[in-house]
Amino acid sequence: MREIEELINVDDPAWPHFLQELSATDVPVEVLPADAGTAHATLLQLQVSARSNLGGFVLNCGGLLVDGGWLRIFGSPGGTGTGTGSGSGGVPGLAEVNGMPAAFDPAWQPEAGLVVAHDVLGGVFAVNGGDPGAAGRPGGPGEMVYFAPDALGWEPLGAGHSAWLSWLFSGGIQKFYESLRWDGWRTEVAALDGRQGLSVQPPLWSAEARQDLAATSRRAVPMAELLGISRDSRRQIDGADPGFLGAA
Repeated sequence: MREIEELINVDDPAWPHFLQELSATDVPVEVLPADAGTAHATLLQLQVSARSNLGGFVLNCGGLLVDGGWLRIFGSPGGTGTGTGSGSGGVPGLAEVNGMPAAFDPAWQPEAGLVVAHDVLGGVFAVNGGDPGAAGRPGGPGEMVYFAPDALGWEPLGAGHSAWLSWLFSGGIQKFYESLRWDGWRTEVAALDGRQGLSVQPPLWSAEARQDLAATSRRAVPMAELLGISRDSRRQIDGADPGFLGAA
């Protein structure tokens, strides 16, 4: 086990490089403030240093709201989150979303992989664990994967965490969600708090929604409820369990 001082005090920390990349993006991004106590506890449990993008992010950032809050990337917020509007109120932290223990536990490991972000439709971005195949997930160890609510399954993204962040900020988010957005989506997303998502009826995976997404009805629900519906729907359709999608 590495102590927190060893994880924090590193040569060439990743955070300044991340901020430089962030300053050059045209994608709207809100950086939420971090809580030092939460950050230290999360970093200690993950045993990653501030030299990595993930470690630097956890140490210095309470979370990111990307593209008006459509995507929430989890960090180390204080209390129940900060900010108002655009999904910023009450954004959970990485530790909460992944069910990390309150005190350091060397035996704890994230189930199948580490959930690092949710989108407002109940999509889940995660970093694969050491044996994705055993967990029923595609991709290799450490690779980013996405649980698609319109397909109710995991998709490999062909990149690690750092490359995934670079792809988002280079504009990849717009193309990725091109078929899952409708006129007026920004207004609907802005009305959500950081623990809510949008429930779509008929569901995104249905033929009706795929044919005319704009004609669906949408309402705000707790993100935990939205994730639970997706997991249950997959089980009912073919008996397969997509596994852990996040605790909040």
